[in-house]
Amino acid sequence: MNQSLIEDIAQQLEQARAERVPMAKITKSHPSMNVHHAYAVQREIIRMRTAAGAKVIGRKIGLTSKAAQQMLKVGEPDFGVLMSDMLVPTTSSVPRASLIAPKAEGEIAFVLKKDLHGPRVNAAEVLAATEGVMACFEIVDSRIENWDIALQDTVADNASSGLIVMGDRMVDPREIDLAMAGMVLEKNGEVVLTGAGAAALGSPVNAVAWLASALFEFGEGLSAGEIILSGSLAAMVPVNAGDQLRMSIGGIGACSVRFH
Repeated sequence: MNQSLIEDIAQQLEQARAERVPMAKITKSHPSMNVHHAYAVQREIIRMRTAAGAKVIGRKIGLTSKAAQQMLKVGEPDFGVLMSDMLVPTTSSVPRASLIAPKAEGEIAFVLKKDLHGPRVNAAEVLAATEGVMACFEIVDSRIENWDIALQDTVADNASSGLIVMGDRMVDPREIDLAMAGMVLEKNGEVVLTGAGAAALGSPVNAVAWLASALFEFGEGLSAGEIILSGSLAAMVPVNAGDQLRMSIGGIGACSVRFH
């Protein structure tokens, strides 16, 4: 797949995002696209969005659960890039029409105080580099029609990134067993999902270590000040106009968002 085609696919995805009109499955139109090509498309999208004025504020990890990996027939997670125009404060009201087919995931976000870079980053290094952790919603959104995605489709689409809703406080991760931290997710006042930190590669710390090590293969790393979303703690929850979501994680905090 040549650079011209990579740029063309990136432009189609950005047009779909801007117009809120999904596009056809990429791997159906371009069956030769591999994961390497897909990350090249993702990098082109980030280049385009940066040129348009958005700033990189962190990274997200996807496919951290065995169920999600089995669904896309992969053996490891994927990752995407968080941009400044994705960030939404907790208790905000988000227009449903600003997204195509949004789904909410409850996650633990890491805020870094030191760089993380290397081929074999471990959990101790992640904790030492972390200023604090927060409860957060990731609102994922696919630019591919009907969420009909293979791994290459979601990677190219910046790991189906949509919005990030950050929680109400930040705590020291060394004071909590993050693997055992329990999550309760409510939709319109009713509990619809529960989960725990262990859903993200056994522990969210493991997920961040995996990401730093994976980025090293691309000559990249994680930087001080970045937000890292460590992976969903339960299934995705579809959202529509009028829905109110609230999520709390034991020992960490809460987060809420409304759609109108």
